[in-house]
Amino acid sequence: MARMNKNNLRIATAIIVSGLGVFISYLINFLLTPYITDNIGIEAYGFVSLAKNFVNYAQIATIAITSFVVRYISVSYHERKMQEANEYYSTSVIACVALAGVIFISALLLITKIDLLLNVPQNLVFSVKLLFLIVFLNFVLTTAEFPNLKNYKGHDLITTDGSTLLGADDKSGVAEIMSAMEYLQAHPEIKHGEIKVGFGPDEEIGTGADNFNVEDFGADIAYTVDGGPLGELEYETFNAAQAKLTFKGKDVHTGTAKNVMVNAIQLAINYQNSLPADEVPEKTEGREGFFHLFKFDGSVEEAHTTYIIRDHDRKHFEERKQLMLDIAERMNTELGEERVVIDLQDQYYNMREVLEKDMTAVDIAKEAMEDLGITPEIYPVRGGTDGSKISFMGLPTPNLFAGGENMHGRYEYVSTQVMEKATDVILEIVKLLAK
Repeated sequence: MARMNKNNLRIATAIIVSGLGVFISYLINFLLTPYITDNIGIEAYGFVSLAKNFVNYAQIATIAITSFVVRYISVSYHERKMQEANEYYSTSVIACVALAGVIFISALLLITKIDLLLNVPQNLVFSVKLLFLIVFLNFVLTTAEFPNLKNYKGHDLITTDGSTLLGADDKSGVAEIMSAMEYLQAHPEIKHGEIKVGFGPDEEIGTGADNFNVEDFGADIAYTVDGGPLGELEYETFNAAQAKLTFKGKDVHTGTAKNVMVNAIQLAINYQNSLPADEVPEKTEGREGFFHLFKFDGSVEEAHTTYIIRDHDRKHFEERKQLMLDIAERMNTELGEERVVIDLQDQYYNMREVLEKDMTAVDIAKEAMEDLGITPEIYPVRGGTDGSKISFMGLPTPNLFAGGENMHGRYEYVSTQVMEKATDVILEIVKLLAK
């Protein structure tokens, strides 16, 4: 109990320090621009860039240490040498702390002697020194922000140094599946039927299951292990489509452009403005669908945009696609020729349409979690999985949690304890299906 209390105290302290660091970082960023404008002037932005480059070089050294050590920790964990892995981890922490000390001293020397090392105007020496100090402190005090960290008291978290993705989505799922298979091989006394395991690429762009052969796979039900926090059980996803648009303009000299020029960029803007302004990812939640413009490039002569269209309701989904086609047709009619070309392709559909006809796969997964004392968290996913497409191929495939948090960003992390529970759920499903 005493150990648990100490762990909780350390975690609470870390959260408080992290919060203070983030607050100070945001405050510094908020005050930095007006400070430069009022006290140094526009010429100081060159010094800002230089200061940030110093910070970036410091980060490279830290990345080198952590990347080197991670390999050895991973090998040790795989070989079940926990003491050795802990020693590697402790050594890396000490090395990073020592490096931080060296960087801090170097930074102070750089700041105090900045006027001797760089060509700084005499009237700006003090201000530039202060600017370097602000940028450096901002780097030192900024920490990774884990919004759901309160759910992981006492857990061991795997993360990066904050400069890259972790890739827990979906390396954690692969690890959990392989761990379950390894356990079954080591325990032949566990009765089970024939188990099929498959891995595929390109799930994130909706094409991972395009070449999946359901008949050759030969399973009756399946699961993807690609969810988030503990207890997630997902069988309702978006319907998804992607639209690529080409806008054809006419580029002439601006001096003689009246009634002749057709600006493809402006056509793309007009198209975007014809879509519902509030039906975008940043303004929707739950089962609300959206149009998402995520790529835009081009010139007066030709411009290109790419959208994704999402909705849980099939009827509303089809209406969204039709709206995009209608806008293109209307613009072409108004322009008197085809200047808006749209290529619209479906990506996947809401697997609920298939699974609700036979909930066996969902019910078994739910029972497995409950048997292990895990509360199933069932809600519509604002995304999709390979299971969405595979379910429509004739193989019911709901999605199980894999443990990752803050996916697709540098603040991504995963709990080893949750990963172990995910492996336990896979094993429990195997046992239930063998009855």
